[in-house]
Amino acid sequence: MLTSIEMPDGPEQADLRAGRAPWGYQGRRPSSEPLAQSIKTDVLVVGGGITGSMVAQHLSSRNLQVVIADRERPGLGSTAASTAMLLWEIDKSLAQLSELYGFERAASIYRRSLAAMGGLTKLVTELRLDCRFVQRPTLYIAGPEASERSLLEEHRLRARAGLPGDYLDQSSLRTNFGINRAESLHSPGAAEADPLLMSWGLLGHAIASGAKMIDAEITGYDHGAQRVHAVTDNGFEIEARHVVLATGYSMPDFVDNDLHRTVSSYAIATGPQPQKGLWPNGALIWEASEDYLYARTTSDGRIVVGGEDDDIMDPDRRSGKIPSKARILEEKLAQLWPAAQPAAEYSWSGAFGETVDGLPLIGPVPAMPRILAAYGYGGNGITFSFMASRMLAAMIAGDRQDGFELFALDRTPFSA
Repeated sequence: MLTSIEMPDGPEQADLRAGRAPWGYQGRRPSSEPLAQSIKTDVLVVGGGITGSMVAQHLSSRNLQVVIADRERPGLGSTAASTAMLLWEIDKSLAQLSELYGFERAASIYRRSLAAMGGLTKLVTELRLDCRFVQRPTLYIAGPEASERSLLEEHRLRARAGLPGDYLDQSSLRTNFGINRAESLHSPGAAEADPLLMSWGLLGHAIASGAKMIDAEITGYDHGAQRVHAVTDNGFEIEARHVVLATGYSMPDFVDNDLHRTVSSYAIATGPQPQKGLWPNGALIWEASEDYLYARTTSDGRIVVGGEDDDIMDPDRRSGKIPSKARILEEKLAQLWPAAQPAAEYSWSGAFGETVDGLPLIGPVPAMPRILAAYGYGGNGITFSFMASRMLAAMIAGDRQDGFELFALDRTPFSA
């Protein structure tokens, strides 16, 4: 017996981002083809952004038949607005996550994220993805008003969990990096990349492995115990054993829950800096504060700075705020790193998803076991996308592993 779900109209790519980011230049977007007839496949991946491309590449490499459906140009939604800070560290500190889930569970989540970042690095290397991927350390710095030693307990918890990194007091941070903040955690294992080139490269590998990318909008689902029939806007159907929803911030109503919310975020990229305008080792910098600022460099010597999140979701109002937000980010960059030439050459805004516990939404949609969700919300969303591709592949193979429940769509964060 099949149960039908109609899909309401969701936001378009133009509603998810505005302005101009420095991604995708000299890259080639993989082409899609229209759906000319009803088809069958093992897995239908809905969405051709970074999460969908990560899932499609991995499932295709496991000899599954994969169809990728995107109603617009793949990668040019929220992926094109990403700042691609490829972190294993999570928006919620290990201390905060331990308060929700207890230390052992929180530590296992952090270790899983660290392993995912290692796996992503290995994948980029093995596939030789031309996406300006560079391994970097991170600097998790105290906020401007923070007192010294507030990060020391976080460092101790990370050491207890077997996570890499060092604690830097104010003197060490200033000596080694020239940054004047009370303290920092310095950790290896992160990276930077061009998110659009990464997404397109992964799609290209998926297609080379037999995946098919089609230009189609899914208007409804008939889901049953064994199969899902996805109805498209041109009247044809895609019959699949599993459907993976990788639609980013165009989340269907039947997936929506109280765990997450969508806000607006803003970013700038400067012009290429002189060598003295860049901090040592190109570390990925982010603040240990609720409304944190973050910064990274690029392979062509620019500085990307982001933050200034707000609750405005109207696309026109968000777009109209880009100039004022860009000026604030320029000022904050000048305060953080006075040696920079902070004038923005690129400025943009985009939708940004966050969850109450800082974790992604990965797993079956409740009461719809054949429809799986992959929503890598948070500051390390691309790392979560890699994690989702591996977790969902295991679920499709019938391998439900310990710890998967911590990312479930119907999880209940609780106080430990």
